[in-house]
Amino acid sequence: MFNLRPIALVIGTVMCAVGFLLFIPLITEIIYKTDSWQSYAVPILINLIIGGSLVIINKNVELKISIKDAFIITVLSWFLLAILCAVPFIYTKTDLNIVDSLFESMSGITTTGATIFENIDSLPKGILIWRALLQWFGGIGIVVIALFILPFLRIGGMQLFHLEGDDPYDKFLPKISSVVSKIVSIYIFFTLVLFALYYSNGMTFFDAIAHSFTTISTGGFSTHNNSFAYFENQNLLFIAIIFMIIGSLPFLVIAQTGITNFSNIIRDNQIRIFIIILILSISIIYFFANKFIDGDVLNKTISVAFNTISIISGTGYVSENFENWGNYASVLFLILMFIGGCAGSTTGGLKIFRILILFKYISLHLKRMIQPHAVIASHFNGKKVTDSTYESVLSFFFLYIITFATSALLLSFSGLDFLTCISAAASAISNVGPGLGDIIGPEGNYSPLDGFSKVVLLFTMFLGRLEMLTILILFLPSFWKN
Repeated sequence: MFNLRPIALVIGTVMCAVGFLLFIPLITEIIYKTDSWQSYAVPILINLIIGGSLVIINKNVELKISIKDAFIITVLSWFLLAILCAVPFIYTKTDLNIVDSLFESMSGITTTGATIFENIDSLPKGILIWRALLQWFGGIGIVVIALFILPFLRIGGMQLFHLEGDDPYDKFLPKISSVVSKIVSIYIFFTLVLFALYYSNGMTFFDAIAHSFTTISTGGFSTHNNSFAYFENQNLLFIAIIFMIIGSLPFLVIAQTGITNFSNIIRDNQIRIFIIILILSISIIYFFANKFIDGDVLNKTISVAFNTISIISGTGYVSENFENWGNYASVLFLILMFIGGCAGSTTGGLKIFRILILFKYISLHLKRMIQPHAVIASHFNGKKVTDSTYESVLSFFFLYIITFATSALLLSFSGLDFLTCISAAASAISNVGPGLGDIIGPEGNYSPLDGFSKVVLLFTMFLGRLEMLTILILFLPSFWKN
């Protein structure tokens, strides 16, 4: 029925990867001379022994993976990763229970950025770098899944990005392995450049490393309670703006054209729309909110741009409490949470290309009402949009709204107010981080929520990151039949 050996090989590889990654916070604790390093020793041994055994046993297996196997591997490996990465939060001096640890871990690997911690500044350095690492690897992980797994599984219209013989990217990057290698290289390059810029503009060495990880991944975990407001540095805000935008762009397009070739990059339909939405949103918020922000025109513009881009990209950094800018700013930010960035980026949300496909479908439907017998074709980036693609996007959109509404309803059972329920559900499914209101707003966190609400939100993050259909299909009885 299912080929278990490739699945076991992937699980073993995931466990080994986590085991090796745990050396980084362990070494960090040793460098900063704390006794927390001992908490990492046992998880490292367990992951390497069990994971290594699975890899050795299945190392010669032929990786013939069916569509069903691909669904199982994608969901199982991602959820297992969240469980394994939660262990350091349990065993180190963070005072987190199992649910809180799973919440923080899931928030990290899904690059959501919602946090349980109330006093981040007092956390051990190893935990701070671990949180940043989770987002960095979660960011590149979701790029690979979005480009090479979701198109294969035909999730939410992602088949438009399937690398086929007639795909224009094939002329430059004919093999998937070379594409992955190039994208990972670009991701690492941006991280190093970002670290250098942060460090040279006032961040400490440690802060520069951690924030370079969580900026390019559009994750948003910070090493300070006040996020970027802690630094009080406009240069750092401007640097973060540039790289949050880069993290919101399709990495495949960047790999094909090069980041310096702006004219070719801007030819991509969803990138053009994304830039237009950014400019319009920043302009509207600035027009209404500038009177609530201190400083000159440049400082106000940078502040508005930083927080706007942070929300639409799903990064979740804050430089000041944008809820003080008026209700219209909060409403617009809530809308931007749902929109998200481009497909093939590290961002969450519906994605720009799906918004475009939905509008194309509405336009097509209106034209067919006028000319019912006409043959009308729609295209996206030169590719014909088929009826199956429309159906896939519409199904995804419907499930997205249903999942959001269900999550908000379940949160209301815990007695949370309307704004907290709506914004928490929106933030979780779009992998943004901060919500709205006094509890989870820009100056709050998720620690006051009860265990039930945290479980609801961590599963909502999981569903949003893996685009729902990937997970929900496992609950169909027909999926488990031959």
